[in-house]
Amino acid sequence: MAQTYIERYADKMLQDMLESSGAVWIRGPKWCGKTRTASMQAKSILPMQDPDQTQSYLQIAGVKPSILLEGEVPRLIDEWQMAPVLWDAVRHMVDIRGERGQFILTGSTLPLDSETMHSGTGRISKMFMRTMSLYESGESNGKVSLESLFNDEDVNGTANLDIFEVAFVVCRGGWPASIEMENKIALKQATNYFEAIVDNDLSEVDGILKDPIRVRKLLASLARNTATTATLVTIQNDVDVADERPAANTILTYLRGLERLFVIEDQPAWSPELRSRSRLRKAAKRHFVDPSIAVAAMKTNPDGLLKDMKTFGCLFESMCIRDLRIYTQMLSGDIFHYRDNTNLEADAIIALHDGRWAAVEIKLGQREVDKAAENLLKLRDKIDTEKMKKPSFLMVITGDGYAYQRKDGVYCIPISCLKA
Repeated sequence: MAQTYIERYADKMLQDMLESSGAVWIRGPKWCGKTRTASMQAKSILPMQDPDQTQSYLQIAGVKPSILLEGEVPRLIDEWQMAPVLWDAVRHMVDIRGERGQFILTGSTLPLDSETMHSGTGRISKMFMRTMSLYESGESNGKVSLESLFNDEDVNGTANLDIFEVAFVVCRGGWPASIEMENKIALKQATNYFEAIVDNDLSEVDGILKDPIRVRKLLASLARNTATTATLVTIQNDVDVADERPAANTILTYLRGLERLFVIEDQPAWSPELRSRSRLRKAAKRHFVDPSIAVAAMKTNPDGLLKDMKTFGCLFESMCIRDLRIYTQMLSGDIFHYRDNTNLEADAIIALHDGRWAAVEIKLGQREVDKAAENLLKLRDKIDTEKMKKPSFLMVITGDGYAYQRKDGVYCIPISCLKA
């Protein structure tokens, strides 16, 4: 029986983009639901990965790609990068028709540099799609929205998950197919995804055969260093095989492949205007697109996380960053992190494109909330508000507890109360 379609924030984003662009390219990791979401709004579909038709489609693409674009619009071209010529064909057809909402392109890999096409600027909008947030999967009650926080509205609510349930959703991840499965089976989805990366995907993405032992070690190293600014040297030292340390270029090739597969999504550093002479750290934080990949790489599970609170805390932070990225995308913004040479940090900076911003600390338990709030207030006081706006709010995200505003003005919000 077909799985019930669960509405996504991506539905609204896609609708808006189709109304303003000739075509929309939906990018994101395999299994995140791109094709299903796109098909809900498409009127016709070209499935490039249909095993009965792939060779025929590729031959047509090589001779007259415009034939493949014929069909009721919006026409979905699924996994279009299998025939990169389709990009320019779509761009050209959009120019000829001069109408919006003509095509939806989906892809689980970025084309190779050697397959660079015209940019498509003004014709093809780009939309990034991730796995599901807790609000989309029904595990956040959505009592508090980021939009309401930016509008300085009152907040209240109680966590929808306890700490045991938080451990489970970190391990299961936001893969749409796993949401309605029984728990034991749902936990296997990320492992299946991980094994596909190791066995096939990373080698196929650029045609360069990768050592599966080294791939496993690389993914395990990235997992252990989730939510940190681990250097390339640190990763190199973790990925030795038979006491042989791989060259930096080898690791970079593997990392580029993971980026092209949308498996990893690092969190860039924020560069605000400061009152003090503190020097900003520029290194990005390392994250998988979904924390469940790290869980699979480390061969752990909910019970394992509950026995290793340090690892649990890092993966919880990564899950919160995933959700914040999804919610902030709806508000037209981006997620950064802050760290300076005094070691003052903020786990997340929500920076909206209109100049508003907020600083966030992420703490699994309640014991560290006071210290986290103190750090956020220190960061607030460092910002040169004559050159940029004051923070719209300061927030500590927790794994459990209540949603409220502290006496110092800092919000304390469980992740299972949040939505866009």
